[in-house]
Amino acid sequence: MALAEFTKGGVPVKLWTPLDEVESSARAQLENVARLPWVFKHVAAMPDVHYGIGATVGSVIAMESAVAPAAVGVDIGCGMAAVRTNLDAGDLPDSMRAVRESLENAVPLGFHMHREAQPARLFDRNSEAGKLYLDLRREFRALSERAAKLKEKSEKQLGSLGGGNHFIELCLDTQGRLWILLHSGSRNIGKELAEFHISRARRLAHNLDLPDPDLAVFLSGSREMDEYRRDLYWCQRYAYLNRLTMLELIRGCLLSFFPGLQEEERIVCHHNYVAEEWHYGKKVFITRKGAIRAGAGEMGIIPGSMGAQSFIVRGLGNPESFSSASHGAGRRMSRNAAKKSFSTADLQEQTRGVECRKDGGVIDEIPAAYKDIGQVMANQKDLVEIVYELKQIVCVKG
Repeated sequence: MALAEFTKGGVPVKLWTPLDEVESSARAQLENVARLPWVFKHVAAMPDVHYGIGATVGSVIAMESAVAPAAVGVDIGCGMAAVRTNLDAGDLPDSMRAVRESLENAVPLGFHMHREAQPARLFDRNSEAGKLYLDLRREFRALSERAAKLKEKSEKQLGSLGGGNHFIELCLDTQGRLWILLHSGSRNIGKELAEFHISRARRLAHNLDLPDPDLAVFLSGSREMDEYRRDLYWCQRYAYLNRLTMLELIRGCLLSFFPGLQEEERIVCHHNYVAEEWHYGKKVFITRKGAIRAGAGEMGIIPGSMGAQSFIVRGLGNPESFSSASHGAGRRMSRNAAKKSFSTADLQEQTRGVECRKDGGVIDEIPAAYKDIGQVMANQKDLVEIVYELKQIVCVKG
């Protein structure tokens, strides 16, 4: 059950973390969400909960006949992929530097993109990824007008990582088996369409008196809601294809070092998205912003930071959390605060043993800027069970 609960003028807020460990700004956001008239039953706050734009990161919100686009976030469909391979620690060279550099060359990072669309080159048109690529191209013309100028860019960005907390990692589990971990989203087109719809929602009459304009909603049956759902679900599928494309590029890169590489298990999940689900006997819109679905028996991925463990988990289907769990450790300080608080020497120390960038450009991703992943996992032991524990040996950041 939840570790804490409070009510302040709306539905209850249930937290899987001690209340005194939630920053005041995040608590205020949770209170604002709980007061929205469309929120169903309660708001669930995961153990990695922290301040975001509009809704907190690490929140799960059920709404009746309404969706708040800012409660999804601007990186629609952001999520994870994990692949267990047949390799183990004994198959790896003493230095993984050449492997990291090869990955950085194979997958565009930051604002960079491919020179040409990759899915058509990488996937058979009758494969899952090939069919999805053709569907997304065919449906593109129906998207909101903001997308029109982004067609070429969106195709070239498929198979690119982006920046921020996105990463590619090679990890070893406790039995020494090699895993590929990937964290990525819907790139620029997801951001542009999210910002378009957030701005549009704020101007609607029923949203003018909300406690926070960023919590503006679309209502079922309206043209605005129909168009948002069309763009939202397209972006979620685009983000999924982006991960599939990168996995294929990563596989090709690793094969050049390890010709015997084979995939033995794959897990892919969103953690910034909307789904239409049944909870407490009612079909609702579930918004998970920095949270994964953790239905009974469902596999999920909960990463730590650049220097901490990550976990492959199996959901326990806890109804109190709307069958959800955290999406990671969660930040304990802002990016600006991290840059002011730590040095490259700190970064080098905290990522000791990990082949990764150790320069000033990634100080905001230093492990100390994140919560203790061990405590986060302990706080949600009634939401998921740990199947594999991983530790990175290579980390690629944008």
